[in-house]
Amino acid sequence: MIFKQIGNSDLNVSAICLGMMTYGAKSWRSWVIDKQEDCDVHVMKALELGINFFDTSNTYSSGTSERMTGSALAKYAKREEYFIATKVGMQVPNVPSRIGLSKEQIILNLENSLKNLGVDYIDLYQIHRWDYTTPIEETMEALHALIQSGKVRYIGASSMLSWQFCKAQYLADLKGWTRFISMQNHYNIIYREEEREMNTFCKEEQISLLPWSPLARGVVCGTRTRNGGTTPRSKHDPFGDKLYNRESDFKVADAVMELGRQKGVSGAEVALAWLHQNPIVASPIFGATTLSHIEEAVHSVFLPLSEEDVIAIEKPYEVNVTKPWNL
Repeated sequence: MIFKQIGNSDLNVSAICLGMMTYGAKSWRSWVIDKQEDCDVHVMKALELGINFFDTSNTYSSGTSERMTGSALAKYAKREEYFIATKVGMQVPNVPSRIGLSKEQIILNLENSLKNLGVDYIDLYQIHRWDYTTPIEETMEALHALIQSGKVRYIGASSMLSWQFCKAQYLADLKGWTRFISMQNHYNIIYREEEREMNTFCKEEQISLLPWSPLARGVVCGTRTRNGGTTPRSKHDPFGDKLYNRESDFKVADAVMELGRQKGVSGAEVALAWLHQNPIVASPIFGATTLSHIEEAVHSVFLPLSEEDVIAIEKPYEVNVTKPWNL
């Protein structure tokens, strides 16, 4: 495994992160894996292959994902051998009051996440989305207090507008509070609009990217096609249908899968390898429903792409004026 530093932190994480949204309760999403023993097998395989970074959220299956993640990791690794990232801000399903980034919500949800995960501290605590109802000053001060308490080591952010991220960072500088070290944004070979502002800002500020949906919801794997989905998730995923529905999206996927055929690897491996060659990407967050998905993701870390390869898979891309992080 190759390990990369997140921002200026001392978090040296595997160049691929196992996203834990896949594990939880079918009452939340019909396609999730709901048996703890199956989650255990996946986590054990990930650890064996060198993955030491796991990302979840308090909203995934109303905390069940966190509980399954913590249970699996406790079985196979010591706490100092892995890094846990979780998130706060989105509404917890069936609990209308658990939403937002107020001081009260941040403290309440952190304590719940620590309990769910069965740990004393979280390595990377991320705000899931921008909260338009809470002043960012309140959010940043509350996050800084968590750092000082020792319950959180570092903080990160997820999809938002570039000016919002910039405002949060420089407010932290002005007040002497803790800065974000990472941006978990929607970025992949099919959706590259983040290259305009967010990625360039992060590069300038030495902030690492932890892209979500690196496989474009299965489009680059051929499980989401022009004619519809072929897997339980892709068949019942309205959000994904909004993200990837243009002809140019599928043309990029065609190019990715064709390059994969030429190299004898999967489209998933090529799409991940494309992200790995970007120096500001620390660890794409991928989901797995089979052990082979984990093996392919790890293999992608070592898959070289030539300049010609990159040109071939980038060529079909067309500008996307939508803002899918805000749908």
